[in-house]
Order: sequence, then C-alpha cells, then structure tokens
Amino acid sequence: MNLISATVYALRLPFVASFAHSAKERAFSDSIVVKVCDESGIEGFGEGAPREYVTGETQATALAHITETLWPSVARRALVPCSDDTDTLPDFVPDASLAKTVSDGASRCALELAILDLALRLKKLPIAHLLPPRCHTVCYSGVITAGSLETVSRYARQMKLIGLRHVKVKVGSDDDVERVRIVRQTMGPQVSIRVDANAAWSFDQAVSTIRALKRFGIVSVEQPLPRSMLAEMALLRREVEVPLMADESLVTMRDAEQLIKARAADFFNIRVSKCGGLARSYKLSKYAQQNGIRIQVGSQVGETAILSAAGRHLAAALDQVDFVEGSYGTMLLAEDVTNDPIRFGYRGNAQVLRGLGSGVTVMEDRLRKYATSIVELN
Repeated sequence: MNLISATVYALRLPFVASFAHSAKERAFSDSIVVKVCDESGIEGFGEGAPREYVTGETQATALAHITETLWPSVARRALVPCSDDTDTLPDFVPDASLAKTVSDGASRCALELAILDLALRLKKLPIAHLLPPRCHTVCYSGVITAGSLETVSRYARQMKLIGLRHVKVKVGSDDDVERVRIVRQTMGPQVSIRVDANAAWSFDQAVSTIRALKRFGIVSVEQPLPRSMLAEMALLRREVEVPLMADESLVTMRDAEQLIKARAADFFNIRVSKCGGLARSYKLSKYAQQNGIRIQVGSQVGETAILSAAGRHLAAALDQVDFVEGSYGTMLLAEDVTNDPIRFGYRGNAQVLRGLGSGVTVMEDRLRKYATSIVELN
C-alpha cells in the first residue's frame, strides 16, 4: 500500500445551537479532515478535532503539522496493510513532536484514521475485523451545556423525552448546585448524572461544590482541577466520596501512568482525537482497565460522522465501558459529512457500524462546502 496523495480540509461547519462549558463556547465545528489516496485510487477519510486547551493544538497548527511533518513521513512509502489478526490495530503514523503542545493527538488522529479507512477498504474489510464488537448497540449519554438555568431546564426536558438514561452536566459557575438540582428534578431519580467542571475549580471550590452536589446522586466528577494539579487531584479523590474522572489531564500514555501511580482518578475519559487516534486510544483503554480504571469513551464537541464512527468502534470493542458520548450528528451540526445514519436514537441507542472501512461514506462535496482552507498534497 503506497499513499500517493492527500487532501487536508480545515472545516467551519455551523452548529444548530451554540455549545458552551467553562473553558470555551462554540458555534461551529473546526475539525481537520484528511483524505488519503493510494496508487489504485482507493480513498480513506480521517478527522481530528484540535483543542488548544487540551492538547495545545489549534486548527492552524494542526493543518501545518499534518502538511509539513506527518504527511511527508508516510507519503509514497510502502505501508503494511491491515493484517488478518483481530483485536490489533496498526499504528500507521510515526511518532512526531509539535512545539508548545502537550501532544499532536488531533493531527495524527486525522491522518491515522484516514490511512486505516483506506487500508480496510483496500481489503474490503470493516473496522470490526480488527476490533471485534462485543455488543450490537452502544448506549450514548446526553450532555447539558453551560448556559442559563432556563437552557438547562429545556435540555433536561428534551433528554427526558427521548429517554436518555445517562446525562452529563457542564458545571464550573456560581449556580452549579441549582443547575444539577434542576436536572435531577426534571429527569427523575432513575437517570445517571455526571458533572464536568473542565478544570474550572480551585481545590477548595472542588471540595465544597462536590460535597454540595453529592445529595443529587452524581456518579462522577470530570476534570475538577487543572491538568497541572496532579497531587491536588489525588488529595481531592481522598477528600470526597464521589469518583473522579480525568479528561484534560489524560492525553498521553505517560499521563495515564502518572494518574494511576498517584491514584488520582477512578475514570479515564478516552477521546479518540485527544488521545492520538484509534490505535493509541485502544491501547490506553486496555492499560487503564488492567489497572482498575473505569472508562468513558468521550467525544469532541462538533465532531462529524468520521470521528463519531471511530468513537463508536472503540466503545463497542472494549470489554466494559461505563459511559459513551458523541454521535450527535445533525442534532448539533447544521449538516453532517455523510448521509449514513450516525446519530443515536431513542434512549441513546445506536447500532454498531458494519460497513467497509470506518463504516461511513463521506460526501466530499460537503467537505468543500464548509472548508475554509484546502491543501492538496502529493
């Protein structure tokens, strides 16, 4: 398998409604999508969602890193196609560093997923050949954005109507207790509620707020403290009785090792883009589970069907996953990049994807429609 060309799209795909949390508010998707092509004309597509406050990448730096560093490392070189062994994922993209970042995760994810999609299509295989699903359906959580209490109430009512069994509430403001109270009151006692502070709290704020929220039966608190406060995260875990989840603190395998050694988290939020692609995300998930860490397969706000499909394949392949996020599709995006049904349905359920490659057929005209920049590479 020789890659002879690539096209890199920098997207600006509008949302139906803006999405906010304590670190950022978004009104559009700013993903990077990569198309690769081999000498036989077969194509593959991949996506990464750069987040400066997570990996340090921006859309501009990810675009430059792919075109100047990652693509030259794989272009016109013989790559080993997907083997017939199951439960393994080839790591197609060589390691590379990107200055002033925690990781180049989103950049390498976009290229890795594209090559993986192509390699599987070349052999007329689905991703399930490499990551056999351990279930037929994946159950997704809802996420309630930061915003006014009226907005919280409206989203909670909507999520109750569609029967969601798990929901995450964005917190990190002065009215955290009231917003969680509204969600619990609206959705009832049977719904599992998590909260996500996106590193907005100080140590003292985290202790007091978590204790105040405990009466609402929250099952986990995601990223209560900044990434730099590993020791404080471990102390907080001993101070409160609610399980803690690492997200922005968990980007690389080294992060995972440090969190486990410090006993600073009960859950890891594995996001395919953040963690550098499917191969690294799968390896990180298995390592976490071997060390007694529970898993949430997360998503990036505004991801298209390409990245949502990757997350679903990961969630379906793992032995045990507590929560899964993403696959909002056109519930959030004004238009997705495929006509394939990717968004979850009633009660959050979605079928495991069975098509060739990633399982979705990308409409390249939509990429061009929403691209702010297109780079052709040979």
